[in-house]
Amino acid sequence: MDTKQKKLIILLTSIVVVLIILTVIAILILNSKKDNGGSETPTTEVELIYWGLWEPVDVMQPVIDKYEDENPGVKILYSQQAFRNYESRVYTRLEQSTSSTEPAPDIVRINNTWLPKYQKFLSPVPTSVISPQEYAEEFYPTALNDFTGSDGQIYAIPWEIDGLTVIYNKQLLQEAGYTTPPEDWDSFIEAADKLTKRDSSGRITQAGLAIGTSRNVTHSADILGFLMLQNGASIMNSGRNQVNLTSERAVTALTTYTNFAAGEKPVWASYLANDLTTFFKGELAMMFAPSWRAFDIIEAASQIEFGLAPLPQLPNNDPVYYSMYWGDAVSKTSTNTQEAWKFINYLSQPEQQEILFSNSSKIRAFGEPYSRVSLNSKLLDNPYTKPIAEMAPYMQAWQMGDQTYVEELLREAITSVVENSGDPKSVLTKVEGDINDQLAVSNK
Repeated sequence: MDTKQKKLIILLTSIVVVLIILTVIAILILNSKKDNGGSETPTTEVELIYWGLWEPVDVMQPVIDKYEDENPGVKILYSQQAFRNYESRVYTRLEQSTSSTEPAPDIVRINNTWLPKYQKFLSPVPTSVISPQEYAEEFYPTALNDFTGSDGQIYAIPWEIDGLTVIYNKQLLQEAGYTTPPEDWDSFIEAADKLTKRDSSGRITQAGLAIGTSRNVTHSADILGFLMLQNGASIMNSGRNQVNLTSERAVTALTTYTNFAAGEKPVWASYLANDLTTFFKGELAMMFAPSWRAFDIIEAASQIEFGLAPLPQLPNNDPVYYSMYWGDAVSKTSTNTQEAWKFINYLSQPEQQEILFSNSSKIRAFGEPYSRVSLNSKLLDNPYTKPIAEMAPYMQAWQMGDQTYVEELLREAITSVVENSGDPKSVLTKVEGDINDQLAVSNK
């Protein structure tokens, strides 16, 4: 090999070495760009599928982006689900994921009455994310009761707090001499009668209160449940798989409910249109509904001036109100349960709740009422959420589990009494048996 060949080999070898060194340097620079303020996107290590309900992506994404920025490697894929058939859809996905390769969402929204049916498919909140003591301090008593499972562990963090309110037509009440609905039941019933107008044949032309029937009262099952709880009925056993609807207190509650649409001077009747439709027409003074029904009124009847007020209470009794709200839970089959719970807890923090409330308020009258007790005073500042703030510390619910089935039977019970003259005790005896047969399967 002559000198020229040797020099050429040395030159080529040097070039190869230099290229290798440059390649290694380039890789190191790319990997360190993030630490040096670079804009490279880190590799996703955790991906969470999140099913929500009421909030569109525009409301959620700013908070999701914020979380992802603060937690590199975590990607949240949010999907707003349609409410129609949501319960059966999410249950089916959770059930399938335990026995097949069909994946379930990592995070799902559940109603505050569903836990006995869903617990077997859910992962409890790790105490490292939020301790039971902190949970009890930060959220309302109804959330602690509703989302604590049969094993004593917590299975959901409340997304909001809401419940039955009195929605009233301001003009109709003012015409009858009221500024707001009376707070005690005796005065409230008197006002409902005073606000009811009838024609010469006795048919109602203006209803004082939508109550007493089921077919044309949107939240009839919830109202009946409220009356039972307020009357001190012990509806559900400790195992949450059997109901008692035949106690004297439960039967009295059904009788009280149906009496509003019976007798010589009812305040509501089966022949009237649905309570919401009647309210839209300005022919209904008061109705019981959760705060979000305000959105329906604003959209369908913007000419109606209305307000929201707390539910009437029994005199000399501790206050009892009826909770109806949603929480976020984690699928048992998720491969990232710890990270999913960290994200849910993050969403529930005051700063994030205020951002979400503000984002929602840009597309509707108000956002989800804050689930944190520490934000209660902020709810008092909003006329739509003020009654929720006042009632939240005293709200109760009962964990029926299979909500769709149970509420349908309660509506049938109401109809049987008010339209078919059924005996309340006999009707509830049959309903109790049917519900218990179902809960023995769904809530096991």
